[in-house]
Amino acid sequence: MACHQRSSSLPSGPHSTVAKVEEELQGLKAHISSPSVTVAAICDGLRKLGDVYNSIEGIMCLPSNQVGLSLPQQKQMVEEELDRSLVLIDLCNSMQENLSELKMSILELQLVLKRGDHAAVQLKFESFVRIARKAQKPFKKTGSKATAECCNLVRIMAEAREMAVSLLDTTSGLLVKKIGAPSSSKWSLVSKRFQKRNVVCDEEQLQALEREIGDLENGAEFLFRRLIQTSVSLLNILSS
Repeated sequence: MACHQRSSSLPSGPHSTVAKVEEELQGLKAHISSPSVTVAAICDGLRKLGDVYNSIEGIMCLPSNQVGLSLPQQKQMVEEELDRSLVLIDLCNSMQENLSELKMSILELQLVLKRGDHAAVQLKFESFVRIARKAQKPFKKTGSKATAECCNLVRIMAEAREMAVSLLDTTSGLLVKKIGAPSSSKWSLVSKRFQKRNVVCDEEQLQALEREIGDLENGAEFLFRRLIQTSVSLLNILSS
């Protein structure tokens, strides 16, 4: 969205728009906070958050906000939040790369399952789990909350960023949970030590997981594009 355009879905008043975005963020938080959250819910959440960023861009592009964001007392906070948003963009990009790597690993795992090479299956699956766990690492030291001094726009940008980090972290955690082992077996997808009678079932599970990872990859890409778009608009405002 260029800053000279207004989204038709945005309310006419800036204050009501901020309230609407905050309401959407609260609803999204409730949407993904369940311990039994599903891949479908995460995919939906990634897209909804992308739409929230579209609304945030609409708010920042209002003429009154463009002037306010450039004021000296606000500009430093805006620039700091922009720096944090660039870190988020890197996290989102890393998530896309990890999901792509996981999808390729699933294809390789399906091939060794078809060959009935149980030793190779175990090695491939261990590699698969390592990739999923690697996706969790960037989130361990991430997070910086908005302060009370922030203007409304910077505050909702910070809240959206925190929600994005939470969503991406939940995505990686859910993958590890789906792939990881329950106490009753070594692996949750390749069970009972790779007995032949389980291979067909395991292939079906892997195909289903491949589709889910593809959906997550699409959701992460959608959010990534919106993050880039919002950051570019904000950079344009600050440099104008």
